[in-house]
Amino acid sequence: MKQFALILALASASPLAAQSTMSADEFDAYTRGKTLFYAQNGETYGAERYLHNRRVEWSFLDGECKSGSWYEDDGKICFTYDERPTPQCWRFREGAAGLIAQFEEDPATTELYEAQNSGQDFTCLGPKVGV
Repeated sequence: MKQFALILALASASPLAAQSTMSADEFDAYTRGKTLFYAQNGETYGAERYLHNRRVEWSFLDGECKSGSWYEDDGKICFTYDERPTPQCWRFREGAAGLIAQFEEDPATTELYEAQNSGQDFTCLGPKVGV
């Protein structure tokens, strides 16, 4: 009986499917046409709209949006934005409650997860005009 409990505990501790990194095709199929809200440590971090042709819009939910695109590079999903062309690369995997994103430049501290029912709007205000 103890062996069965140990086997059951090991099998459910970390399923391989939940731990594997998503490919570009899997990421595209999961995200395309959606707006996903991300959180870190229980706080909303921002949101991203995933458009056709691997185009995106990111916002920290402050009314400002950044347009960009994503591509796959050696198993990572990398984002570039019109105002910031330096790539920001993440490894995505699907967890029990949605996507989990691990930032490649600082994997020890930056992990975002898909927030369910954040209750916040994704609004992009127009460009700033005037002085």
